[in-house]
Amino acid sequence: MKHSRTRLMAGLLAGTVSLLALPAVAETYIVAVGAASNSLQGRSAAKFAEDLQAKLGDAHTVEFYADGQLGDEKELMQKLRLGTVQFSLISSIMTNVAPEFALFDMPFLVQNRDHLKAIDAEIVQTDLAPKAEEAGLKVLSTWENGFRQITNNTRPINTPADLAGLKIRTPSSEWRVAMFKEWGANPTPMSFSEVFVALQTGTMDGQENPLTNITGANFQEVQKYLSLTGHVYSPAYLTSGMASWSKLPDDVKAAVAEIGAEVQDWSLAQGEAADNELVDKVKAAGMEVNTADKAAFIAASAPIYAAFAEQVSGGDALVSRAQALAN
Repeated sequence: MKHSRTRLMAGLLAGTVSLLALPAVAETYIVAVGAASNSLQGRSAAKFAEDLQAKLGDAHTVEFYADGQLGDEKELMQKLRLGTVQFSLISSIMTNVAPEFALFDMPFLVQNRDHLKAIDAEIVQTDLAPKAEEAGLKVLSTWENGFRQITNNTRPINTPADLAGLKIRTPSSEWRVAMFKEWGANPTPMSFSEVFVALQTGTMDGQENPLTNITGANFQEVQKYLSLTGHVYSPAYLTSGMASWSKLPDDVKAAVAEIGAEVQDWSLAQGEAADNELVDKVKAAGMEVNTADKAAFIAASAPIYAAFAEQVSGGDALVSRAQALAN
């Protein structure tokens, strides 16, 4: 009996040792974006997925999907919450998560990419990201979407008066809609994946997006005029769902943070380098390009700032803090 008991204990110990020796269960992490694969959003997300896979090695698998294969931003946001997608880039519709994110919808707020990095460190991560967490989303880093420009098929846009009556597609952002209404346009929110056909068929006269999105979706094929307004700098947030994030091993979290910071620098540099190159690209495609009268647009934007200060708790202070970071 004593020998049997000893053998049993030895067997249990051996089993325990073998279990401890087993490698961690390999997981698959999905990175998905609604943007075109050849846009900067798409390329940034692809780089993140590739670099994260290299960092994690064979222990885990990172899969990447672009071109809205797994849904548009709204659908991907829901999948982040459900945990069926682990990482995505969410841009303008983050204002639907917390109104404070509409800081980036304030016209001509962000001066340059260094200013953006300062706002990310001093405001996004400290003030805005916690608001997203309350809504089940983890904002991990702020990347380039870019300075937004206006295209259309009717006329060059030099001042807000030139937008009068034009049907302009916007993202699903109440502030972007309000901005274009204030400037005299007829804005209509629409999924990005539907925009090309809407422009091609005349359902929409024009749209506004960073140059990387404009050329990534080949809007130059169905638009006559590009007006360089730079009216809003639109970031793209590397985002996870809180439920997914809380389950990640510490080493994976550390890898995500490291790669996210590296891709932030990469995406901002890519966006800056692309600005002049992409203007030349749309000119070569036959588009007429003009530089808008920014002073006229800034003057017409005062009501947007006033509404933000009135409607968003602490909005005036957020704007003041962001503006001070440009100094």
